[in-house]
Amino acid sequence: MKALCWEGVNKLSVEQVPDPELRNDQDIVVRLIAGTTCGSDLHLIGGYIPAMRAGDVIGHEFVGEVVETGSAVRKHKVGDRVVVCSFVGCGRCWYCANDLWSLCDNTNTNPGVGQALFGYETAGIFGYSHAMGGLRGSHAEYVRVPFADYGAFKVPEGIDDTSALFVSDSVPTGWMGADLAGVKPGDVVAVWGCGAVGQMAARAAILKGAERVISIDRIPERLAMTERYVGAETLDYTSTDVAAELRERTGGRGPDVCIEAVGMEAHSDGPAHLYDQAKQQLRLQSDRPTAVRQAIHACRKAGTVFILGVFAGAVDKFPLGAVINKGLTVRGAQMHGQRYIPMLLERLAAGEIETAHLATHTLSLDQAPRAYDMFKQKTDGCVRAVIRPEPRGAA
Repeated sequence: MKALCWEGVNKLSVEQVPDPELRNDQDIVVRLIAGTTCGSDLHLIGGYIPAMRAGDVIGHEFVGEVVETGSAVRKHKVGDRVVVCSFVGCGRCWYCANDLWSLCDNTNTNPGVGQALFGYETAGIFGYSHAMGGLRGSHAEYVRVPFADYGAFKVPEGIDDTSALFVSDSVPTGWMGADLAGVKPGDVVAVWGCGAVGQMAARAAILKGAERVISIDRIPERLAMTERYVGAETLDYTSTDVAAELRERTGGRGPDVCIEAVGMEAHSDGPAHLYDQAKQQLRLQSDRPTAVRQAIHACRKAGTVFILGVFAGAVDKFPLGAVINKGLTVRGAQMHGQRYIPMLLERLAAGEIETAHLATHTLSLDQAPRAYDMFKQKTDGCVRAVIRPEPRGAA
C-alpha cells in the first residue's frame, strides 16, 4: 500500500509499505477515508522531535472505515465509519482509568526514550516518532488501530467525513485546553494561535460561558476564520502591542485564562524570535517558547496559563519569576481524547461546533508532500490540508 514516509529532515516521500495486519485481538484495521496535516507534524518533519527513522509513516489525525477486526473487539464491525483518537490508550492502566489517556502506561513500546526525555513515558501516538511508541502513522491507505474499543468512535449519521476528521485530535485538544484551564462563565480568555487547535480552544471557551474570548495570530485568513466560525475577537500581533491591547480590553487587569496553542516553533515580530530561532537551529534549545512567555506576562495576577502547543524538551528565558510573583497556575498536557470525543461528536451533530471550514485544501495521498509544503509555508490561504487516498476534488 501507499504511505507518506519521513525520509530525513524536511524530506517526505510517498512509498510502498507492507499492508498492516492485526497483531492483537483488540486491534482493528481501517481503510483511510481522510487524514489531515497538523502543526505538530511540522516539528517531526523539521527534525525537532527525536527518534525518527527513515521510512517512518507519519500522520495522526484521521477518519476511516473498519475493514478487519480482532476477535476481542466488541464495539466495532466491518463497515463502520470511525474517527480515531490520535493517542492510544489501553483502557486498563491507572492513567486510563482516571481519564488521563495520553499518559497511558501500556501503549508506548519504547518507554525508555520518554523516560530519558521527560522522566516518564507518554502513551503511544500514531506516526509520532519512536519516542512515542513507533506506531505507524495514518497517512496511508490502511491503518492498524490498537485497543480499538477505547480509541475508535463510530461517527453518527449526518456528520460528514471532513467534519468528523477534526474530532480525532484538533477539537478534543482545544476543548481540553479550555476545560483543564478551568474556564468558567464570565471569564476573559486569550488564546495564542488561530490554527485548528487554537480555534477549537476559543470555541470551547465560548461554549463554557466565557464573557470574552480574544484570539491572537498574524495570518489574515486564520483571523477572519476565527471571527466568522468561532465567534471570537481577534488581534493581529504584527499590528499592535498584544500585552497593552489585552490590558485595554480587560480594564487593566489582564485575561483570567491564557491558552497557548502555538507550540515549539512559535513566531513573533520581536527580537526574541531571532534569539530563539538561532538557538533552536543550533540545537542549543529544542523549542521556541515565544507565545508561552507572552501568555505568562499577559495573564492577570492569580490567573491560569494552559500550554496546548507541542513542546519536546528544553526552552530558554522561561519567565519563572512572573509565574511565582503573579501567583499563576500553569498547566499543560497532551490531549486526553477518549475523555472528550463522544461528547464532541454530539456537539458537532447539534451544530454547536463547526470544523469543515478548517479543511481549506484537499489533496490525494500521492500529493501529500505538497500538502505539507503548502501547510508549512501557509501558501494559498492553507489552514489545513486534507489528505485522501483518492482525489475527490477541492474542499
